[in-house]
Amino acid sequence: MKRVSLISTGVLLLLLGAVGPTYARQGQHEQDAKAPRQEQHAEGKQGQQPQQQQQARGHQDQQRQQQARGQQDQQRQQRQQQARGQQDQQRQQRQQQARGQQDQQRQQRQQRDNRSAQQRSPAHAREQQVAWQRDRAHSWQSEHRTWQQRGGYNGYRIPEDRFRGYYGPDHGFRFNSLQVMFVGGHRRFHYGSYWFAMVDPWPEYWAGDWYDSDDVYVDYYGDGYYLYNRRYPGDRIAISFYVN
Repeated sequence: MKRVSLISTGVLLLLLGAVGPTYARQGQHEQDAKAPRQEQHAEGKQGQQPQQQQQARGHQDQQRQQQARGQQDQQRQQRQQQARGQQDQQRQQRQQQARGQQDQQRQQRQQRDNRSAQQRSPAHAREQQVAWQRDRAHSWQSEHRTWQQRGGYNGYRIPEDRFRGYYGPDHGFRFNSLQVMFVGGHRRFHYGSYWFAMVDPWPEYWAGDWYDSDDVYVDYYGDGYYLYNRRYPGDRIAISFYVN
């Protein structure tokens, strides 16, 4: 019996000696396994910081680019506005110069026409008077016709800017200062760079020398061009314009 007990005790001691190192190795393995995970966790936290910094730098770069584009757009708009302002100013200057040249040419033509009218001989004046009397109406109310009654105006139409510069109530003249010629049975007059012809006769109750003494002007009324006499503002004589 004692021998059996001794054997049992020896076997138990052998088992304990074998199991102890095994548990020790398992504990060491578990600690070794935990250590890499902790290191990985620490490395993960450290890796997030560079990403956040990159995102912050990217956001700053985007803001700088937007500001740069905004400044470029503003500068481009300013340059465009300056260019438009310069173009408008140059156009206005050209228009003013053109109007000044036109007014100067008109004054020169009128001066030449006035000198030629003053140099007319008495015989020529009598011829003109006889010719004017042939154009006098016997009953103007029944003889004259408006452009609407004539079927509408079909002659040359003056450009609007040109018309405002030479014609209308503010631009009066007298026939004795104009160049006169007959074409197709109608008397034509040269004024404002155009020829125009009196299609109607002149009223019989106008003064016999109205073409020398009365101020007249050309205007557009309703359906065509008409000649007006300031002394007889209610009368309109139909006229037609020609380029040559």
